Amino acid sequence: MTDTYYERLVDEDALAAYLEEGLGSAETYEIERHREGHSNETLLLTWGDRELVIRRPPPGETADTAHDVLREYRVTKALVDTDVPVPEPVLACEDHDVIGSDFYVMERLEGDVLREGEPDRFADPAARERIGEELVDTLAAIHAVDYEAVGLEEFGYPPGYTERQVERWGQQLMWAFETTVEEREVPDLYEVGSWLQENVPKEHPDTLVHGDYKLDNVMYGPSTLPDLVGVFDWEMATLGDPRADLGWMLSYWRDPKDPDPAVPELTATFMEREGYPSRLELVERWEERTGYEFAHERFYRTLAVYKLAALGEMFFRRYLEGNSDDPMYPKMEERVPALAARAVRIIEGEEPL
Repeated sequence: MTDTYYERLVDEDALAAYLEEGLGSAETYEIERHREGHSNETLLLTWGDRELVIRRPPPGETADTAHDVLREYRVTKALVDTDVPVPEPVLACEDHDVIGSDFYVMERLEGDVLREGEPDRFADPAARERIGEELVDTLAAIHAVDYEAVGLEEFGYPPGYTERQVERWGQQLMWAFETTVEEREVPDLYEVGSWLQENVPKEHPDTLVHGDYKLDNVMYGPSTLPDLVGVFDWEMATLGDPRADLGWMLSYWRDPKDPDPAVPELTATFMEREGYPSRLELVERWEERTGYEFAHERFYRTLAVYKLAALGEMFFRRYLEGNSDDPMYPKMEERVPALAARAVRIIEGEEPL
């Protein structure tokens, strides 16, 4: 992390004044950047005896709606008293004079986010099975939320959600291509986008959807038995098609039979070990828990990889424009074409569920 980039993320004096007004004075004030994510920025905050987290967008120009942290605040506030485990939100700020963007503050949870591997206490088949079960059961709990009862009835417009997803991510991709086309083109993504437009399911269930649900966006508590204690990164949440959430989660889940990952730097493979459920087993459990069928599975898995490619291309644009110091972003020059090829394999039945 360069000092210059950090200074673009937070004005420590202005933030301290804001926190003092909202939370009261504190003798201890410490803040550091958490580098694990690759989209919104996460800052770890100590304010007195409270351990907190700040979420804000990256600096610089971003695609419309791609980094809506106040949306994240709203949905987590609504879910605090439901069966969906979320960190409790504390403050939300729209005043860009504080740190240069919208941001919100939430309580910090204790536990493990499984990104590159499993903690030793989970290294046995029974625990591994429960990791997968907890992951899919929590997704089912999200899809079971009575969104009207928690005040989210105007949080989205479910009819036409899936068609809009195809259109929206195509637009995000075109936004990225405005700059990245000068470096190289990805023709497969035009073909994938056309296939998705032609194969959008005409009907779908309507539920709360997370929009970015995957293993490294949840936390398991410190207990010996895997217990999912928190779901993070809600900025893409809305009301829509729960099967899109499932397809997205599955795009990150590995089976032993899978080809090499398209983006190895962002793809955990430890769930190929003995005990972890297969993708098909996760689907069957989700269907059992929700009562929904995972119909049109090739469409939803292709859509997920298309979205991954669009995100990667947006990362690449941000790198080219000098708006990130993330070492992952320049690698998208090669990784996005690999994702496009994966989407084509799913369409053609060469990468089955």
